[in-house]
Amino acid sequence: MLFRPKYTIDTIYNLDPQKLNKMGIKAVFSDLDNTLLAWNKFETAKEMDNFNQKLAKAGITLVVISNNNAQRVGKVLDPYHIEFVAKSRKPLPFAITKKREAMGLKKEQVMMVGDQLITDMQAGNLAGVKTVLVKPLVETDKWNTRINRFLEKIIFFFLGLSHRVTFKKELSNG
Repeated sequence: MLFRPKYTIDTIYNLDPQKLNKMGIKAVFSDLDNTLLAWNKFETAKEMDNFNQKLAKAGITLVVISNNNAQRVGKVLDPYHIEFVAKSRKPLPFAITKKREAMGLKKEQVMMVGDQLITDMQAGNLAGVKTVLVKPLVETDKWNTRINRFLEKIIFFFLGLSHRVTFKKELSNG
């Protein structure tokens, strides 16, 4: 389904690089705000850096796919040498597909992680990669994300989910 993630976990930081290797994942594409970093606090940058280093040691590349502009994203990611695609226009899948192809990867070798159904999950699903929905790192959102959160409630209703998605500690099928 368009909005339905393949997996749901508490946080991107629970992704186990060894498990990802067993799944054949070569790249983790991630949203930035409220997925890797709290949108309004940068204290989580050290955790993001540690996660990037763990993935790199396992031979997995972390790439941020963000709708923000390059100046905003670069300011946060450049000190940590994390690749990114800015102005990605999610929910359109083109940025994910273009970056995946530029890396020479097959769809099954890429995982898209994000905290929003409407942008991250839809873009990942349209691009044909594995999708992982995570809980937002903080409860608050920027004004434009609040609109998406409202629309997500409607989507949850129409998907027949009487309650929010159940988030697991780590990846599992089911």
